[in-house]
Amino acid sequence: MIMWIIDSYYRDGHVELWERGERGRATLHRIPCTPDFLFQVPDADSHWQMIEALSEQYSLHECQFETVYGTCHGYRAGAGRQVADAILEQTCHKARLYNVDTRPDHRYMAEHTLFPCGEQEESRFSPDFALPGRVMEIDVLENPYSTQECRQVRVTDSGPERKDILSGDEKTVIADLSGIVSCFDPDVILFPGADIWVPRIVAKSRHYGLDPPFSRSGMFRRIEAKSYMSYGRTEYREGSLMPDGRVLIDTRTSFNYREGGLYGVILASRLTGLSPNLSARFTAGTLISGYEVYEALLREIAVPYRKTDAEGTRDVNDLRACDRGGMMFQPVPGLYEDVFQIDFTSLYPAVIVLHNLSPETITCPEKPGFLPAVLAPLLELRYRTKQLKKTNPKYRGADSILKWMLVTCFGYTGYKNAKFGRIEVHERITSCSRDILIRSKDIAEAEGATVLHGIVDCLWLQGPGREHLKARIEEETRLLTELESYDWLVFLPMPDGFGAYNRYYGRLTHGSVKIRGIASRRGDTPEYIRRVQTGMLDLMSTASSRREINEVSGAVRGLYRDAIDGLRTANPQEMAIHRQVSRLDYSRNCPEASAVRACRAAGIPVSPGMEIGYVVRDAKKWAVDLSWEADGFDVPYYQALLDRAWHEIEFSLKEAAG
Repeated sequence: MIMWIIDSYYRDGHVELWERGERGRATLHRIPCTPDFLFQVPDADSHWQMIEALSEQYSLHECQFETVYGTCHGYRAGAGRQVADAILEQTCHKARLYNVDTRPDHRYMAEHTLFPCGEQEESRFSPDFALPGRVMEIDVLENPYSTQECRQVRVTDSGPERKDILSGDEKTVIADLSGIVSCFDPDVILFPGADIWVPRIVAKSRHYGLDPPFSRSGMFRRIEAKSYMSYGRTEYREGSLMPDGRVLIDTRTSFNYREGGLYGVILASRLTGLSPNLSARFTAGTLISGYEVYEALLREIAVPYRKTDAEGTRDVNDLRACDRGGMMFQPVPGLYEDVFQIDFTSLYPAVIVLHNLSPETITCPEKPGFLPAVLAPLLELRYRTKQLKKTNPKYRGADSILKWMLVTCFGYTGYKNAKFGRIEVHERITSCSRDILIRSKDIAEAEGATVLHGIVDCLWLQGPGREHLKARIEEETRLLTELESYDWLVFLPMPDGFGAYNRYYGRLTHGSVKIRGIASRRGDTPEYIRRVQTGMLDLMSTASSRREINEVSGAVRGLYRDAIDGLRTANPQEMAIHRQVSRLDYSRNCPEASAVRACRAAGIPVSPGMEIGYVVRDAKKWAVDLSWEADGFDVPYYQALLDRAWHEIEFSLKEAAG
């Protein structure tokens, strides 16, 4: 019996599973795996020649199989994706194909009730599980953009705890690194910049005649770099090499690691059935899609290929009436005291489960839906980790990963290529959530509360009986909520004077400041400005009322004056602006266009969606330096950015002064 799988993939007609050994040495299991898929044609008699030809060349037999819509009668073909595409073309895309593009290792584990990083008798939905035994951290102490050579590396091993600095000529450093990895044989390697450095180190190892480090077999799998669109933004995924038999995580680029740490990455792997190498690299949307596919395979439900049910045929009146988004109540800008927030926990997935929303239930609402069935245990686990993290920070990573997976499950219901999505489900979810928010507002006002702001899944209120109101809303909606209380809260204005929906900050009753949408929260804010605004908010966090904000107002203004005075002598590295470039060719001059040109001049390949760090040297010409090369900056330009961050704070000081 195969236990505790640390890595999985498909190669040369075999599913390869790496099992963590009791003494740390991993064991490779190679299982022969012949590709096959299922298909159904609307009229088999009219395609008899194709079916006969398939029978002669491949293993083909009639069968029946389950889909989310019910039982289908069709065929199982012992062939791969190329043959599946030929069937689609031959039938003018009228054939329905299933299980064509599922990962063979993913499918094998689901069919044999296996999952990564856990024992077979464990529950995948338990928040308590063992992490991989030995973790090594590797950090190349060089700028990957200014040099191609690896001459200084820091290695930290978790057991026994030790640190080594490897330095010297590149061949010696790589040889020493390979020896350390081989000797200590870690299951997990945490490596900032791995997606840049590992391909270089592997190529240099082979050039020097050395065994490449990192892989237990000496072999690697490649994920190609790509640019893609997500929610209207151009994103970029760095290409990477994944070693056989070990988990290698680029801690700098992995969103899932940054959000959930190793604990979150391993939980995502256990839930989705994908190897930790993949769960660290994939987006939250791909994780929830992988989870749904794994659950479908576990339940022996066929997974559609090139689906055609993204949207049913609808008349124009239905299209006009369909729901197009969530509900929002616009706030009045200002400083408010004694505010509380009622936030629905994972509202959209909770609506899916509560209202039995799934592609197949749109026309048959009485039928138990696939999406509610598979999301229910994930939602229950989120409820548990959300409570557990309040007393034990160990669970924060798990809760964060679950939050993002559940957030994206809503978006995937409206994504045309989602395996189990359909736009009518997406619209029905937003319609239900809007009704819930309006009903909650009515309940709050009936109980004597004043609604200050509302956006999709939460309300900000003032008034008595907040615990009672929370219980009333939960009873009426049958959904769980979270209650947060503020000593004071600031809703910032937009340029037109109306309240901004997503720019606010306030002091929670336990003393910390919650911020959304302001400079210190945004990813493109220079570190100098972020530090200044964070210092102002830290001072304001000592004030629990409008009166006390007034008392610290002078000290906060002093921080702003000090920041202005210190701007000219500030470190240029702290002025770096990090932004994603949406394109490579710009019709007008702008800092992003100059940054792309600077990268090309430095020999750095650039792709749409890639993040570039630059410092503005001359704002009139939009001349920039790459962040690590900057030795100066345009002071008036950065003072304007500092002033903008200051005005976000100054607004509340003026409101406090009355």
